[in-house]
Amino acid sequence: MTRILLLGGTTEATTLARLLAEAGMEAIFSYAGRTDKPMAQPLPTRVGGFGGVAGLVAYLRAEAITHVVDATHPFAARMSTNAVHACAEAGVPLVGLERPGWQPGEGDRWTHVADMDGAVAALPDSGARVFLAIGKQHVADFAAKPGNFYLLRLVDPPKDPLPLPDAEAVIARGPFDVAGDRALMERHCITHIVAKNGGGAGARAKLDAARLLGLPVILIDRPYVPPRRILISASAAMAWLDHSADLGV
Repeated sequence: MTRILLLGGTTEATTLARLLAEAGMEAIFSYAGRTDKPMAQPLPTRVGGFGGVAGLVAYLRAEAITHVVDATHPFAARMSTNAVHACAEAGVPLVGLERPGWQPGEGDRWTHVADMDGAVAALPDSGARVFLAIGKQHVADFAAKPGNFYLLRLVDPPKDPLPLPDAEAVIARGPFDVAGDRALMERHCITHIVAKNGGGAGARAKLDAARLLGLPVILIDRPYVPPRRILISASAAMAWLDHSADLGV
């Protein structure tokens, strides 16, 4: 019997969850627990970590998981890396469901950096008004350049004061559109955008708005994850699951 663990948190994961539910396949949806009110899913859902590779191996065996689809955010490198090692140890087939990264087009002013430290270094020391579209985990890194203003867009209201001397948070959940993001940037007189190269349509609006406004974008490259098979659509993941089930693997 096929029993799937879907590591979620992305639009692609939500689409796959709906397809699995419609097909009547037995699956568990797993959230990392980074947001206070994660989107409801049409599958049994768990929230929280597994306790590293050993904990995930134990979970796969205890729940008799036969297949794992890693549809976490492209920057959830620790979870994805743990999934690669745990699935190899447990002998469970794994596939990554990952949207392609963004590519620059005519008129884009992008600077690629390897990590968050590179993004901080690429900003002016002072006087910039920065749209910091990176989530909440690494906001404190930008305290190294306190002379800038930072606009944050977060899913949940911050529970503690922002760790930046001059910052404001906008609470919103995507997908976003170009007109709305352009208006947001104009309203706050944004001069720079910092973003992770997450890919996908739902979060690209800020990049298109930046192009229209002629603003520079500092784009953080995706972190390393050990090699694994990658699919780019929920329908392809369903085909992989169907094929694997037919082969008995």
